[in-house]
Amino acid sequence: MSSELNLKITRLNTLMDSKSLDAVVLQRISSFAWATGGAHGYVGIATTNGPVQLVIKRNGEHYFVTNNIEAPRLIDEDKMLEHGWQLIQTHWHDGGQGTADLVHGLRVGSDGTWAGAIDISADIGLLRMSLTAPEVARFRELGQLCASAIRDAAFGVRPGQSEMHIAGLLAYECQRRGVQAFVNLIATDERIFKYRHPLPTDKSLERYAMLVLTGRKWGLCCSVSRLIHFGPVPTDIQRRIEAVAHVDAALIGSSVAGNTLAQALQNGINAYAKCSFADEWRYHHQGGLTGYEAREMQAKLTSTLPLAANYVAAWNPSISGAKAEDTVLLNDTTPQILTLTPEWPVIQAEFNGQIWERPGILVQN
Repeated sequence: MSSELNLKITRLNTLMDSKSLDAVVLQRISSFAWATGGAHGYVGIATTNGPVQLVIKRNGEHYFVTNNIEAPRLIDEDKMLEHGWQLIQTHWHDGGQGTADLVHGLRVGSDGTWAGAIDISADIGLLRMSLTAPEVARFRELGQLCASAIRDAAFGVRPGQSEMHIAGLLAYECQRRGVQAFVNLIATDERIFKYRHPLPTDKSLERYAMLVLTGRKWGLCCSVSRLIHFGPVPTDIQRRIEAVAHVDAALIGSSVAGNTLAQALQNGINAYAKCSFADEWRYHHQGGLTGYEAREMQAKLTSTLPLAANYVAAWNPSISGAKAEDTVLLNDTTPQILTLTPEWPVIQAEFNGQIWERPGILVQN
């Protein structure tokens, strides 16, 4: 058993002790990736629960339960047996009784709704958010993969391309790096002012484009957004971009151990007001903690969770017509931005006496 798996089994045993449980059933593909160190427990990338479940018993036994379609790949390519998991294999047509049989008569908790189990999804989410050293290393690599993918896609954008075309560029740059672009939003020109979640359309780019990415690899989720303009940037757009950069600096600068999510969010709200866009925070969430879900915990003014080292935050402040988004690793002092894009223009934004270089707008001829 790897040290990472051993640590996670220990954390699950502690949770089971606190809840008086005999076993935990993990159904979500995010939980599967977390527990296995990045194995692939899905077929469709947009699914919540996959065709494989994990069962961890308080006596130390841990199983993966799947059908005869998925088992060979999980054994051969994800090395589940080599990593210490025991296989319970069913046939695809037998109704999926394997997990139920394995935990029959036990007091069970699960990361979602499961017949006869206690829903401990919030507790499992907290476990997923607290990254181990190997997970931090993987997240650092993923941050650079996503940053380079969105940068290379952006440099390939040209007027006349459709939003669908641009989304294809971004998906290609991700996929060739082994990253899934499972959030791939593109807006051009007036659509940037109208929609916070702009699904790509066949509209052609005239001058202004926004690329929004959440990329996934090893089950980890990393978010980054960038803006491009062809020709001189109108004064109003530049003003909005600079304002959102200052909000972003406040959110990132507040992402230190000991603060709560609510405190970080309030500092961002204060920055909106200081930049003369006081109400813009109301029109879209500002981000929060990420990990094996795009947002493991969204920041709200009621959020009491203390931030801690080895949490990862993805903030996404927006003003109509502008957005900033990066993924940052928290520690005890200064957060580290994981998705820096070299060769990209930056805006110097100050928060509490510290200057943060936030992405500006890439101007092309």
